[in-house]
Amino acid sequence: MSENIIPEELNNRPSDVVEEAKAAASQNVEQPVPEAEPVVADAVVTAPEQAEPQAEAPELEANHEDPAAAEEEKQDLSGKTLAELSEMFQSLKDAADSMMRSKEAESIKSAFYKLLGKLKSDNSDSAEAVSEDAEAATRNNPFDVVEQNFKALYADYKKERAEFNKQQEAQREENLAKKQAIIEELKALVENGDDVSSQFPAFRSLQERWREAGPVPATAFRNINDSYQYYVEKFYDMVKIGRDLRDLDFRKNLEAKEAFCEAAEKLAENENIVAAFHELQKLHEQWKEFGPVAKEKREDIWNRFKAATSIINKRYQAYFDEVKSQQEDNLAAKQKLCEQVEELASREDIAAGDWNTISKTIEGIQAEWRKIGYATRKENQKIYDRFRAACDKFYERKREYYSNFKDSMNENLEKKLAIIEQAEALKTSTEWKKATDQFIALQKQWKEIGAVPRKKSEQLWKRFRAACDQFFAERDKNAKPENDFYANLKAKKALIEEILAFEASDDAAAAKAHSEFAERWQAIGHVPFKEKDNVNNAYREAMQKKFPRFKERQGAQGRGGRPAKSPKDQLIEKYNALQQDIINYENNIGFFSASKNSEALIKQMQQRIEDAKAELKELEEKIRKTEEEQN
Repeated sequence: MSENIIPEELNNRPSDVVEEAKAAASQNVEQPVPEAEPVVADAVVTAPEQAEPQAEAPELEANHEDPAAAEEEKQDLSGKTLAELSEMFQSLKDAADSMMRSKEAESIKSAFYKLLGKLKSDNSDSAEAVSEDAEAATRNNPFDVVEQNFKALYADYKKERAEFNKQQEAQREENLAKKQAIIEELKALVENGDDVSSQFPAFRSLQERWREAGPVPATAFRNINDSYQYYVEKFYDMVKIGRDLRDLDFRKNLEAKEAFCEAAEKLAENENIVAAFHELQKLHEQWKEFGPVAKEKREDIWNRFKAATSIINKRYQAYFDEVKSQQEDNLAAKQKLCEQVEELASREDIAAGDWNTISKTIEGIQAEWRKIGYATRKENQKIYDRFRAACDKFYERKREYYSNFKDSMNENLEKKLAIIEQAEALKTSTEWKKATDQFIALQKQWKEIGAVPRKKSEQLWKRFRAACDQFFAERDKNAKPENDFYANLKAKKALIEEILAFEASDDAAAAKAHSEFAERWQAIGHVPFKEKDNVNNAYREAMQKKFPRFKERQGAQGRGGRPAKSPKDQLIEKYNALQQDIINYENNIGFFSASKNSEALIKQMQQRIEDAKAELKELEEKIRKTEEEQN
């Protein structure tokens, strides 16, 4: 509105905070932040003076956002699929009132991209854990099509909304011009000076045209309304019209304002205080559209209206105090979740089997996060960024681990292929003694190599075992009489039976018998390859049963003239081997977890880990006792 329309008397009038609130609300400005921190200030209501205090506002806050209203409009989108969210957005876009539902559109968009991000992350983790070609997994992103379709749909909606906003702004400018013209006509009526009794219908027509003109730009709202009210009051107070006509107009205005009071008083009982607050603002806007009442009734009617306004305003203030308190509680809860994820993401030396366990834990924390409401507007984005950073840190470490793990498995694959080639080259050898020693060395190397890609593991093992079996089967068939493996097996089994039947009379006899049994066992030659492990285990168990101190009483020289290991060293060696087995089992679990239908294998590995850990405890106790005996 141009400045020359505003009379000088208006410069010192009290602020109309309700109109400012309405003006702010009339702007179709989209708010990118999903929630706002309510700040409700105490407003001062000035007592009416000469003119009716119709321009005065109730105790309403004009310049804060309304997170509660947004919260009410917000749909529960949890559990929706990408397709369902896309369909919801399409339906909203096609609706007749789609331009008035921008917050709902943004909520659907936010839910879509949150879900899309989570699905992409899950898909990426799985692909990196099991795919032989990570780049191919990236190229075959299954979410590209649905994401592109939603982007196109949202772009069309934004374009339509921009055009709608442009039209709304043009309409407000047009309404402003209409109201400026009405004020000029009203000003002419006031400044005419003639008996305007005959002009009262024209005044009525101007009032009706004013109410029908519609909203104006927010920046011009206060000035244009102040000017209008000023000239309406001047018309009533400065011109001389018939008392009957004037009283009739006062009565009509009083009836209208009593209706507004009743509506406000009814709103004060509304349980939905947010909706009541917004309806109250509309009542104040309508209140200003009507002229004054009789002077003796002006203060009473205004006080009645203000009292109902005060009740709503206090409830509204209390509501936002509660919202703010809840937001602070939400912030504290989210800070705790951040600390939990930060601790998980910063753990050192995470075992192979723990990566997926921790991933499940973090997914649970993320689900708990989504159940918590908004924090304060000042802190909400900060706490989300902190939480997102902690999650990203863990998943980045996980991706790096599986990338390195994949490289390690490929190296192990090359090592085992090299062993297989050596075994296949040896399997037709007839140098039985030399080749046997070489096969035993290859088998030992095989056991020391870590995991290989699951798809190759069984194939490699069968190939290696086939080479071993072929050689030893031929060796056993071609054994010379002096090296009859099956006769040796029979002799060793007989010796085991003899050991189990032996009963020592004293320690000296036990020591002598132990030494003799050991020498006789070593004197017996090789047994068939497939029976070697079973018969050796049976021998050790028999000797341990009959001679509990068997390991301590071995000779000073081991096989091949090497110094025999002490009992403690043997226990420690077995302890270290078990620890390595546990590491291998955990690696296998991490590998199996990345694939489907592997529950049985995972349970088997977990049982082996539990058994190995139990044996570790027994070995620790044996080592401790051995140290005590040595001391």
